Amino acid sequence: MLTTLAVVAVVSAALIAGSAWGVYGWLPERLDGLLVALAGGALLLSVTSELIQPAIETSSLLVAAGGVLAGAFVFTAADYLIDEKWGSDSGGGLLAAITLDGIPENLALGVALIGAGPMEVAALAGSILLSNLPEAAGGARAMRGRGHSGAKVMALWTATAALLCAAAIAGNVALDDAGKETLAAIRCFAAGAVIASLATEVFPMAFKEGRQLAGIATAGGAVLAFALGSLGGG
Repeated sequence: MLTTLAVVAVVSAALIAGSAWGVYGWLPERLDGLLVALAGGALLLSVTSELIQPAIETSSLLVAAGGVLAGAFVFTAADYLIDEKWGSDSGGGLLAAITLDGIPENLALGVALIGAGPMEVAALAGSILLSNLPEAAGGARAMRGRGHSGAKVMALWTATAALLCAAAIAGNVALDDAGKETLAAIRCFAAGAVIASLATEVFPMAFKEGRQLAGIATAGGAVLAFALGSLGGG
């Protein structure tokens, strides 16, 4: 449990650090885009190797495929409601958008930590941390641009980090006795939602700001995730 608390707390703290970067810091737009691409590439490889592939090995391709597609569908539907129906610039819509983006990643992290040591989830935890930093920075910067005060933005992101941290820990505890197929389906559901978020939010933003170099940065992120995974013997 101490390992779970430490890993989840560090990953969630990246949201706070990223929002502080977005509110008070500044980077050239192209560098910002390249960092987003790097994080996206790392996260894409991590969910594939640390969530989907093990799920196929412990259950079946059918279970894994169903979970991935279900996660992608649910994320896409919720994302559509936020953007087209509720309005992502409204208070509730904005909070929903921030939380929706973090839930799949933290759910995946919480489930992946079941029965695993910190080194075995190094790739996933490290990739989520890398992803949270630029995503939080971009979101906080956008909120600041809409006229929200720096204090309000920081308070919202801190509360969101605490909520996602609690969700990851709750999922880890509640699913501790779940069967292998159940865990496999949940891991793949989370992976599908993360992949959908990368396709609709992260990579378009990376290309918009980093242009063609975003492709190289994405590949670099995948290599980085592979290197992190090798620390755990993967």
